[in-house]
Amino acid sequence: MNYFSKMKGASKSPPRVSLWEIFLSWLGSFLGIGAIALIHLKMNHGLDMAMLVGSFGASAVLVYGATKSPLAQPRNLIGGHLFSALIGVAAFNICQGEVWS
Repeated sequence: MNYFSKMKGASKSPPRVSLWEIFLSWLGSFLGIGAIALIHLKMNHGLDMAMLVGSFGASAVLVYGATKSPLAQPRNLIGGHLFSALIGVAAFNICQGEVWS
């Protein structure tokens, strides 16, 4: 029963964000992901390559919605994408393009 008592919360919630800030966050995320999608369509037309990945959406939320978060800082954001891309490409090359990779 101690576990469920934690769900009540012990502190106050952070202050509510204004509707203008919510709108700007949505607009920035929409334009950022839209720009990536447009670049993808123009550069990779007819090719079997994907530039859009799920982490771009999560990154857009961090960059435009949680700007004060340490994870939303440029060094962490770009470094995280580069590191995960490096791991993905290395795994693909090590596994020689097997279906399960």
